[in-house]
Amino acid sequence: MPIRLPDFAILVLYLGAITAFGARFRRGQKNLRDYFLGGRTAPWWALSCSIVATETSTLTIIGTPGIAYGGNLGFLQIVLGYVIARGILCVVLVPQYFQGEFYTAYQLLEKRFGAPMRRAAAAVFLGTRALAEGVRIAAIGKVVSVAFGTDNRLSILIVGALTMFYTFEGGMKAVIWTDVVQFAIYLTGSLAAFFLLLHKIPGGWTEVVQVAAASGGKLRIFDFAFSLTKSYTFWAGVIGGTFLTMASHGTDQTMVQRLLAARNQRDGQKALLASGFIVFVQFALFLVVGVMLFVYAQQAALVGGGRSILRAAAGDADKIFPAFIVYDMPGGLSGLVLAAIFAVAMSNASGSLNSLASSTMMDFRRGKQAVNTSVAAASSELKLSRWTTVFWGVLLISLGLVRWGPVLVAGLTIASITYGALLGVFLLGTWNARANERGALAGFAAGLVTMILVNRYSHLAWTWYVTAGTIVTFAVGSLASFVFPAPSGEKMESSPS
Repeated sequence: MPIRLPDFAILVLYLGAITAFGARFRRGQKNLRDYFLGGRTAPWWALSCSIVATETSTLTIIGTPGIAYGGNLGFLQIVLGYVIARGILCVVLVPQYFQGEFYTAYQLLEKRFGAPMRRAAAAVFLGTRALAEGVRIAAIGKVVSVAFGTDNRLSILIVGALTMFYTFEGGMKAVIWTDVVQFAIYLTGSLAAFFLLLHKIPGGWTEVVQVAAASGGKLRIFDFAFSLTKSYTFWAGVIGGTFLTMASHGTDQTMVQRLLAARNQRDGQKALLASGFIVFVQFALFLVVGVMLFVYAQQAALVGGGRSILRAAAGDADKIFPAFIVYDMPGGLSGLVLAAIFAVAMSNASGSLNSLASSTMMDFRRGKQAVNTSVAAASSELKLSRWTTVFWGVLLISLGLVRWGPVLVAGLTIASITYGALLGVFLLGTWNARANERGALAGFAAGLVTMILVNRYSHLAWTWYVTAGTIVTFAVGSLASFVFPAPSGEKMESSPS
């Protein structure tokens, strides 16, 4: 077993502690508001950390350094769009989520277009989130295979079971506060990796810059070429990244649920904006670590002493960072960083489980019914919600056992195929006062079908998927609403712009 005993002990201790910490939030839960929104008691800074931790999955921690290791810092162009989108969302969609007691993002669509549109959007979310989270869970297997030299199935089962347990018990409040802990731990571990690499590379930062520059411009950030087939360009980042984040943070229940858990609209906006600045610095750190790993690996290969991380990673860029953690970090620190990666996987899975359960319960079972206030009914619904969480947990574990290829791109591509249709229909309801239910459903279907075909038959870069899907959905929805106007007497409530 490559991992050292003290590191293994730290890993086991941490997994047990974070599970127990999350489960303790069961106390005080009385109804669905407590279970799915944490009683709307979380401060904005905790929600901001939770948003960032949700974006920062295992895919990010191992996949982002892998991208820079094999390429350059160009992914940072996408992160520019992540920041821009948050400002737009604070003006366009966030205020609408606080114009009522909403539990899911798709209740806003029902208010505008009716129940069929709500259920269609929720169904697409459920499918997309389940597949994307399956990729995230699978990513932990890459870490395990490096750390333990064993098959990853058992680790996926263990991580999935522990996550299910504390989400089953603690609900949304457990998700938020475990996210805060994960955020502090993994950021500390990543900074430790940065400074350790700086220490291990002879010549320090000067050597990193020289070797990176001589290896095809690995410190290059901007590519101003306008291309629809290149993933990492300035235009794909600013435009595509903006549309991607508007969809992920404005229409995906996993993120919107955190905004809905805020005490008020202002806190939700503060949490979203603050997360943008944090995530930019964080992605920059992960990418620079990837470049430093490239320089370190080249030097290790030249020296030839010890087990090179190149051999440990076996040609898989996603395994480079885990290999460095296991083979080159000092005892104790290695265990802490490994524990953080495991915990991030659990944190992401718990957020997805709670959002999948909330959408299932609120968008399909309850519909327009008001949340029950009687003690007996509330207790019954709370129990059903917990078992709905278990159902999704079993499904996500099953999907985590599938082999997905390069994890970060796989996860983002899956989401990008459907995000355009979701964002397009939300914007249709916001910006087109004449849009109706028929038009919205037609545009939504057109956006989904178009992006499935684009993914299958075109060379369009995944960074443009959400932009293209949004445009198709909005255009077809607007045209269909004009050609097939709402029947006389149908009440359509236009959302404010």
